Amino acid sequence: MRQQTHPIATEDNVAAYRLTSYHYGTPGRGRKVYVQASLHADEVPAMLVAHVLRRELDRLDAEGKVTGEIILVPAANPIGLSQVIHGSPFGRFDLATGTNFNRSYRHVADALKTSLQDKLGRDPAANAALVREHARREVAAWLPKNATEELKKTLLGLAIDADIMLDLHCDNEAVLHMYTGTPLAERAMPLAALMGAHAVLLATESGGEPFDEACSRVWWELGKHFGDRFPIPLGCVGVTVELRGENDVRYDLAERDAHAVLQYLAREGVVDVPVEPLPSPLCEPTPLEGVEPLHAPHAGVLVFLKKLGDQVRAGDAVADIVDPVSGRTTTLRPTQSGVLFASTAHRHLLRGMHVCKIASATAWRSGSLLGA
Repeated sequence: MRQQTHPIATEDNVAAYRLTSYHYGTPGRGRKVYVQASLHADEVPAMLVAHVLRRELDRLDAEGKVTGEIILVPAANPIGLSQVIHGSPFGRFDLATGTNFNRSYRHVADALKTSLQDKLGRDPAANAALVREHARREVAAWLPKNATEELKKTLLGLAIDADIMLDLHCDNEAVLHMYTGTPLAERAMPLAALMGAHAVLLATESGGEPFDEACSRVWWELGKHFGDRFPIPLGCVGVTVELRGENDVRYDLAERDAHAVLQYLAREGVVDVPVEPLPSPLCEPTPLEGVEPLHAPHAGVLVFLKKLGDQVRAGDAVADIVDPVSGRTTTLRPTQSGVLFASTAHRHLLRGMHVCKIASATAWRSGSLLGA
């Protein structure tokens, strides 16, 4: 194992940050895996899962059982981890710019459509190697304008050429769910089964340039652009894993999740551990365009009538908003049937605030599909 420290924002008269990555196996031998935790720095469960993964990878590497290359970043956002407002951690948005730490990553596909012209051939493996080489070069050419962009460049530089990229997050309150590219659904479902995901949400482009798509979307966009002339495989399985809710910080859950990740990597031939039978999946993939968000129609106390993980039908009573002064009560009912997979942790809301999300099988939304 090699530990690397990446300086972020090193000017003399401002705060500086350090990003730490752990490197297992041998670069260039076998497949490359990149795992990062808590890009939204106040989403703590992922850091505990990364702690367990590091312990297990230390052991496996010492035993010579890492058969590919694995990079683990256990705390992906030192800037966000340093942000506190009136005693409360604030790690989703960069306070300096207002930008979500999981948005606005450099999407290299358009540049590669030009730089790869006349360089590709009929061999998919050789083409994939060229894509990785040019992608690394394009990320290296990114000129950050501020510390947060410098952090984003560093993270993307570590991950852009990975065969598998797992970005570990959590929601406010939620059951375990995942986001991935529509072309990757079949390849991501073993991970979903192992982790017990209640929803797997698919999109070819979700909007906002999140980290997972910066790593994986380039492959299907280049494949579509060059078509049958120059075959390009789906070279990166990029998945955002939402590890339940912000308060689900428990050793038993972290051990379970880390074990599931290692089982997935064993199935992908990256670690040499006994492969266990694949559990039955708890869900089928559904389009991100099918997620229905419910919002508070007026201020009041939020009372849930359904539990996270419940299957709900269109028109079911999911929650009440109770105005404690007037007594006005409004029942929230979805227009789509699906699984209630995420909700707010707040129990008094103002008009327009987020209540919950339901994953349905019917694509009915368009445009930017991710929240702020």
